[in-house]
Amino acid sequence: MASQRSSLRLAACLLNISEARKKDIVERVAKAALCDKQGERKMQATVLNIFSDYDYNRSVLTLAGPVETLGTSVLAACIEAFTLIDMKDHIGIHPCLGAVDLVPFYPLSESVSLEECGRVAHDVAEKLMFDEPDCSLFYFGYADQTLKRTLVQRRKELNWFNRSSSEVKERKPDVGTAVTPRCGLTGIGASPYVMNCNVTIDTQDVNIGQRIASAIRGANVGGLQGIQAMAFPHEGTVEIACNVESFKDEPFSPPKEESKKYITYCIQGEEYQYFSPSSIEKHIKRLAKDLGVATVGTALVGFTPENCKRLAEQAIREGIGEFWKKRKALTM
Repeated sequence: MASQRSSLRLAACLLNISEARKKDIVERVAKAALCDKQGERKMQATVLNIFSDYDYNRSVLTLAGPVETLGTSVLAACIEAFTLIDMKDHIGIHPCLGAVDLVPFYPLSESVSLEECGRVAHDVAEKLMFDEPDCSLFYFGYADQTLKRTLVQRRKELNWFNRSSSEVKERKPDVGTAVTPRCGLTGIGASPYVMNCNVTIDTQDVNIGQRIASAIRGANVGGLQGIQAMAFPHEGTVEIACNVESFKDEPFSPPKEESKKYITYCIQGEEYQYFSPSSIEKHIKRLAKDLGVATVGTALVGFTPENCKRLAEQAIREGIGEFWKKRKALTM
């Protein structure tokens, strides 16, 4: 067993699709990553988790498997999503442009490189154009060859936050001739692992949430390195949705009280680190308290990179493709 674990070269894809209100569609996309059209298992891949949010009308599927074959599973899931989801009918409060909105690949095993994940992303994009010619894609990170622009940069360039029909038609994809109303625009790329950590504050005042999101954003003075944040109304409260980016362990000067709250892991011998979810929650709790509100909950969308790797090894070792079902049963 140990030799099988050590020989696996694992990567993950946190597939973001613009559907959360129709459970059957979300699960059909997940199963497409695991089975052929006859319903037979086809790959070592596993779906570790499905996180669906009704208000956002967005689901994040955590797919993992050997980097050599993961692209085939992700490709099948994307094709199924494009078949089942029509962006013309989509309603949700989370910004999005595509039926398949985001296809990010991340190394899990230390031996898997960012460049290799970038090549997998590029290969999936090229094959998608043959199987789903109406889709349009943009590259980011290590799939954005030569430039390696980040997802944040690409979204700003493409005005990702504005989904008006006239604006969508004007966007110029990297792959595909024009953005169609049904499929929309999809981002595909590779980077060090990015987690999603959502903290809920007990207020309906979105302005308070926006102030907190701005204060923790890594690009702003006093913010938390590696954090991208937005605030949304959510189930009668406000949710601070954080993308938690991993970055190289280079010299930096975080606030003194935060300096020991980064978690470190390796990609091909190089150290990367990220702000821990618990410290993000504590930081937001302090900011919220200063503004007269309390936090009422935190949700980690998926896993930390270490847990994602550990669970992927377990699922593949035990041959469990629909791991999200087993995990759900264990936590109920």
